[in-house]
Amino acid sequence: MRNFHLPLWLVPGQPGAAAFVALFLIEAVARTLPIAAVPLQALALFGDAQRVSVVYALVGIGGLIGSLAIPWLTHRIRRRWVFTLGGLLVIAACGLYTVESRATLVLGLLAQVIGAAALEITLNLYVLDFVARRDIAAFEPRRIFFAAGAWALGPWLGVWLKANFGAWAAYGLAAAAAAALLACFWYLRLTENPALPRGRLAPPNPVKYLKRFFAQPRLRLSWFLATGRAGWWAMFFIYAPIYAVTSGLGEEAGGAIVSIGLAALFLVPLWGALVRRFGMRAMLIAGYVAAGATTVAVAWAAPWPWLGAAMLIAAAVAASIIDGAGNTPFLRAVRPLERPEMTTVFGTFRHTSQLVPPAAFAVLLRAFALPAVFVASGLSLLALAWFARYIPKRM
Repeated sequence: MRNFHLPLWLVPGQPGAAAFVALFLIEAVARTLPIAAVPLQALALFGDAQRVSVVYALVGIGGLIGSLAIPWLTHRIRRRWVFTLGGLLVIAACGLYTVESRATLVLGLLAQVIGAAALEITLNLYVLDFVARRDIAAFEPRRIFFAAGAWALGPWLGVWLKANFGAWAAYGLAAAAAAALLACFWYLRLTENPALPRGRLAPPNPVKYLKRFFAQPRLRLSWFLATGRAGWWAMFFIYAPIYAVTSGLGEEAGGAIVSIGLAALFLVPLWGALVRRFGMRAMLIAGYVAAGATTVAVAWAAPWPWLGAAMLIAAAVAASIIDGAGNTPFLRAVRPLERPEMTTVFGTFRHTSQLVPPAAFAVLLRAFALPAVFVASGLSLLALAWFARYIPKRM
């Protein structure tokens, strides 16, 4: 009888790095299709950028609280079920978006951010269990590169589908991607790390580990740098489409700006190679400075809509330099026995970045016009360039 052999990354229970690249790719499809369409929907429902900022800030609070509950959930129902719950929440969010009311939009955003947190935290834990520590530095640029296609096409496609076929088309496709993610995940049958004790241990309390996390300089630095990077992208996803609409370029132009800007993620392998050549510290400083300066320049170019759009895209290209390092500073610094708790604390950077910038921008927009958002965001990146000097030279 003839034997058939599957590639290692397809073998259930023992996936290689490529399996996780595939999972991150499918997750990126589910995440990116609504990423420009939802801010535009929020603008239409709430009327102006200041109110949209308030909505995103409030959702960020809920997302932060929800993400801190994930360690308790992983203890009670195991990691695979937390991943499944995250996928189901993303599917539910897509359904809520199709109703197109203020209440369902807020509920959908909340479901999406908590679902995305559950998916990201559990996937990162599986990566730490199954990808060798020495391979992580190469894994991060590879992961981002293969997801770049979804990030480049998804925002524009979501806006285009919604404009031409209705909300059900854009959000329905995103829900289908989330369902495919769950199907692939369960096919792989990923297991818990047997080296980690279970049994009668008390459920991990992330609040307990906050002090320990921020007492470690390398972990603290990795969190601040990741928060700044994610905060810039959160600003880009929300305010680039709003800029396009309020300046007269139109909704599809807003989706195109986000997609073209995210196409810069195809450059991440190049930035990763330069990181290995010149060091992470030098590349991150260069990335934060370039992205910060070009983001401030968006405010100067704002009176000329297409020039402002070009500057936003240039800023995204510069920000992709920062993504060349990804989460490597954290993955290289975390101790193996503290991975679940510290990964959860580290994961709060995403929700902090979804909470603090919109809250600050909501205050700014009460007194200033939209370009003030780009000035504040650019200056924050220039400040982070200073802190990047403290990355160890050997990294």
